[in-house]
Amino acid sequence: MRDFRLTLIPMLLLLASCGGGGGSSGNSHAGQVVTPPAPPPSLRGQLIGAATLVPVSIGSGVALNTVDATQFKSLIDANVELGSTITSTPTCGVTVYTVKYHTIDSAAADTEASAAIYVPSGANPACQGGRPVMLYAHGTSVQKSYDMAKLSANEPLLIAGMFAGQGYIVVAPNYVGYAGSNAGYHPYLDAEQQSADMIDALRAARGVFGSISANASSRLMVSGYSQGGFVAMATQRAMQTKHASEFAPTAVAPLSGPYALTLFGDGIFGGAPSTGSAGFLPMLLSAGQRAGAGLYASSADVYEPKYASGIESLLPGTQSLGSLAAAGLLPNDVLFAADSLPQVSGYASFFGADHLIKTSYRNSYLADLQANPCNAGSAAPLSCKPAHALRKWLQKNDLRSYTPNVPMFLCGGDADPVVPYTNTSATAAYFRAQNVAGLNLTVLNLEDTSMLAPYATSRGQFAAAKFAARTAALVSGSTAAAADQAVRDAYHAGLVAPFCLREARAFFDSAPSR
Repeated sequence: MRDFRLTLIPMLLLLASCGGGGGSSGNSHAGQVVTPPAPPPSLRGQLIGAATLVPVSIGSGVALNTVDATQFKSLIDANVELGSTITSTPTCGVTVYTVKYHTIDSAAADTEASAAIYVPSGANPACQGGRPVMLYAHGTSVQKSYDMAKLSANEPLLIAGMFAGQGYIVVAPNYVGYAGSNAGYHPYLDAEQQSADMIDALRAARGVFGSISANASSRLMVSGYSQGGFVAMATQRAMQTKHASEFAPTAVAPLSGPYALTLFGDGIFGGAPSTGSAGFLPMLLSAGQRAGAGLYASSADVYEPKYASGIESLLPGTQSLGSLAAAGLLPNDVLFAADSLPQVSGYASFFGADHLIKTSYRNSYLADLQANPCNAGSAAPLSCKPAHALRKWLQKNDLRSYTPNVPMFLCGGDADPVVPYTNTSATAAYFRAQNVAGLNLTVLNLEDTSMLAPYATSRGQFAAAKFAARTAALVSGSTAAAADQAVRDAYHAGLVAPFCLREARAFFDSAPSR
């Protein structure tokens, strides 16, 4: 953005040299009012160039501009776990586009980002006419190349099959820091920035709908999984509290997200880290630092010397977490020292000699947790005053600060090792404790075995999918312990995600228009 101070300085020098004082105000000269230049208009949501068609590879070196419903089904069955049995047989074909747009970074400065747009097509009436729009927030990736426009990856193909294949226009932002973004970091779980990014992507997408034959109806849905679940809820909150005249979502479905960030962080530092924390924590800390939260004076205050240098620019990067661990750039999910206390039973693998977080930093967090506890009750979990900089940042981004005024569907599984289900249950409890008239909240725990609980079909199929994953590991020669680990490894992304997304689609299909 242009720095208008460069314009003001010579103007003020001119006033001083002409003796503009002597009873006249500082903004006039010889009876003429000098008006400072107006601030530049916001670029948020403005397109950078035009929409670009992204051909879809269907194998054997063949790439098509538009994949019809039959080809789409074959692609899904070959590449998505459970295939079209979970997404449903596609009714529509799909064409994929990408757009670049202006948004803001964590410091509210202009930056670029990109988004994928999936446009349904076909002769079926469900693929024609005004189509509902689904704004989708993706899960965490540690690789900068992650791009929702590439249907060769599992999540983009799953979302395209689940929604575009059934007639939804899907807008799927890549987030600042990914897919060619010029930002050198990602504002991970920064609720203000990530919701702005989503909203700006939708604005930009609306600007090209006409040129890409995307005929949108007034029905707008917002969803996301894992990190995306957090982002989806933050986006609906921003639409409700800041942009109500511009956006009126029909329904929202945040899925398996870390909405209750203070609870999430306190659990990790309290001795029960979640799988993947060695990657997620540095991303979260770097995002807060970039946003001016002052989380540390130096990365050496937080991380062990082996990992402190360069960690702020490590994620997202070019390697997977496994590759980073193999290269010695991150530990293999060992967060704390072997003698660091407390340690919750069952979490011994997160404690060891080759650990990421300094014991002194953990101790300072725990001291503040003891002195200034949060989450004392469902009605006001954030009625606390943490002094530790990280805990203050978590509190600022905790989404238990409003009550949704649109139908909301929450879903997860209470054995999730990546994003604990307490995020879902605590957030639902908070919403209900506000006693707001008209709250329309539906919650699905896929692990619920109650005979009379709803969603019996999905709960039963989910249990069968877990059993099949464990059996497949045993058949391949794994021990019982290794087979149980195989289920844990697949649980968050491979098992819970497709069932929650399928029920989210059903929730959207039945949501009344506003």
